[in-house]
Amino acid sequence: MSEGRVPILRPLVARTLRLLKQAEYWIVAQLAMAVLWLLRRLPPDRALAFADRTARRIGPWFGRHRVAMDNLRHAYPDKSEAELQAIASDMWGNMARLAGEYIFLDQLFDFVPGSDTPGRVEVDGEEIFARVRASGKPHIFFTAHTGNFELLPVAAASYDLPVTALFRAPNNPYIAKYIFSTRAEAMGELIASRAGAAFGLARILERGGNIGVLVDQKFHKGVPTRFFGRACTTSPLVAKLARQYECDVYPARAIRLPGNRFRLEISEKLELPRTEKGAIDVPATSQLLNDTVEGWVREHPGQWMWFHKRWKMG
Repeated sequence: MSEGRVPILRPLVARTLRLLKQAEYWIVAQLAMAVLWLLRRLPPDRALAFADRTARRIGPWFGRHRVAMDNLRHAYPDKSEAELQAIASDMWGNMARLAGEYIFLDQLFDFVPGSDTPGRVEVDGEEIFARVRASGKPHIFFTAHTGNFELLPVAAASYDLPVTALFRAPNNPYIAKYIFSTRAEAMGELIASRAGAAFGLARILERGGNIGVLVDQKFHKGVPTRFFGRACTTSPLVAKLARQYECDVYPARAIRLPGNRFRLEISEKLELPRTEKGAIDVPATSQLLNDTVEGWVREHPGQWMWFHKRWKMG
């Protein structure tokens, strides 16, 4: 092949690869939509139980299971292989339930503020929602990928407390479009995690609004921190926004309970570490967020997303 044809072929190869990737995304999305369609034909409890059982069986077939097991071995060096496999199995069940719960949110979320009637969802710390709503000041809520974390903004909305959530869209654009539309219907304003997202969140805080951020993902250009005793990088976004706007930061988490029930816990604001000059210490605050999330994960290890590459494999 002549050298002159190489520059011509390269764009063609790149375009072909992009088209093949788009085709793969489309096929995967159609399969996912078909599964969700089938689940809709069942009552919620039966559908979620089926999704749980299925995920526990097929989850170990995927490469992400190896990532999860590597992370678990580092996090719990004293646990046996059987104990770690049990945690990984719980994780797959939790993730399958989370995916299935998207289509049943309107049936699962039955919490009514001020009601004494017990339901599937209970809220611990609802007085904080009321206090934040009445303050008129900006606030930050942070959470992690534990239990059904999607219920937290739904709960805030039930208190007429608007919370703009930052979310990372899946790489698959077809699935991302579905998730975005589903979330937006129940959870209010969303900001995709991409270039310029920090400015969008800053504008919310500037006008006295509230934001919600997931803080347990790897961030390549983040500050050096530790999580489960291992070095990792953490996004400084929450700490920087809190420092810039001097706003309170509240931990919030969702715990999955037996019987397709949930407990949402909103805790009192964190006392953020400060520098000698009195400004919020960004690295120390980022570590404090990690420590908070680690405590949550240690309480319910099977409800966290262990297959996420929070640390570098090594």
